[in-house]
Amino acid sequence: MIMATGGPSEREFDVVLYGASGFVGKLTAQHIAQSAPDYARIAVAGRSARKLQAVLDEIGGVAHTWPIIEADAEDPGSLAEMAARTRVVVTTVGPYAKYGLPLVEACVNAGTDYADLTGEQLFVRDTIERFHERAQETGSRIVHSCGFDSVPSDLNVYQIFQQALADDAGELGDTTLYVKALRGGMSGGTVASGRRQMEREAEDPALAQVVKDPYTFSTDRELEPDLGSQPDSGFGKASDIDPELKGWTATFLMAPYNTRIVRRTNGLLGWAYGKQFKYREVMGTGSSVAAPILAAATSGGLGAMWKFGPTLFKRAPKKIIDRILPAPGSGPSEEARLKGFFVIETYAQTSSGARYKSTFAQQGDPGYAATAVMLGEAGLCLALDRDKLSALTGVITPAAAMGDALPRRLRAAGVKLETERVAERSTVS
Repeated sequence: MIMATGGPSEREFDVVLYGASGFVGKLTAQHIAQSAPDYARIAVAGRSARKLQAVLDEIGGVAHTWPIIEADAEDPGSLAEMAARTRVVVTTVGPYAKYGLPLVEACVNAGTDYADLTGEQLFVRDTIERFHERAQETGSRIVHSCGFDSVPSDLNVYQIFQQALADDAGELGDTTLYVKALRGGMSGGTVASGRRQMEREAEDPALAQVVKDPYTFSTDRELEPDLGSQPDSGFGKASDIDPELKGWTATFLMAPYNTRIVRRTNGLLGWAYGKQFKYREVMGTGSSVAAPILAAATSGGLGAMWKFGPTLFKRAPKKIIDRILPAPGSGPSEEARLKGFFVIETYAQTSSGARYKSTFAQQGDPGYAATAVMLGEAGLCLALDRDKLSALTGVITPAAAMGDALPRRLRAAGVKLETERVAERSTVS
């Protein structure tokens, strides 16, 4: 085991971007080069110094001067040495269930902060069980899901909580994230992560029950409230969320993951949102004649995938699956990335009857351009805004770690992030 020789303030680098030669890694490097202040000490890391240098040469400017660290997921010693040299490791190397645990362990042992893009429930569950207490001892912040999964989900609820607290409006109750608009494709890395999780579920059916638990990431399962069923299905009328919304809603692909992150934030904060906090995520399908059909088909298709996907990946020939699914490390053209965007609204009602809406909107393909901005700003926030971070350490969430600091950075990077009080309903549910 290689331990850091000094505290985080004495490290050689502020941020090391691990996996910078990959598709999203390169986009993240580009954003950090544009956003980081001149005094920030940035380095990149990966298996191939040659590929990393090619990326830095292409980005140009200040990135051309960044040091390169050779580190390999299959060489724990190299990961330990890398972690010991920096305040924060930002990683885009996935699937995380396959490559992530050795790096998390290295960061925990070194007392180094860590940020990733994972949307893998079982990987996060593994890190909580194996490293949470140790990370608290060493002062390490292991912050998962610092991209489209799950920064908009986590920060929208946190912003509402803050506003309700300032207004003395009571605790949060029924809360729903509504994907109002979205344009962009699914990344090969996301597909690979989902595939790996389903393969694990096929190997061990008991893991399927772990995934279904709405409090998969709980800080203390016995202390969680019993709120009955909290299904991830999202089929229904948008007006059930807020009277001003029109049309229909369907299940949101990332709801089974994002909802667990948000519930973990509530637990990490000592259930500050409230013990009656009930959270779900849906996506709008419009208000056309075909909208309810599309909503029902989407919800049914995702439900079937979650239920039968593990069996499919267990029985279908690997070569056929490889041919059908997009490969990790690939992505859309720059033109397509720039045309992408998303608008997410979160609605919440408090115990006093007050209602709030928080909006998170960003230009850029959600899984690529927008995610690179969120991850890059999260890494810089952990490294450079340490006096504004929460005192929490361990395996934590974006809002629990950076809820008071990250929104300022995101707004400066062009993200719309705002909260408002909306008209109350005539009856309190």
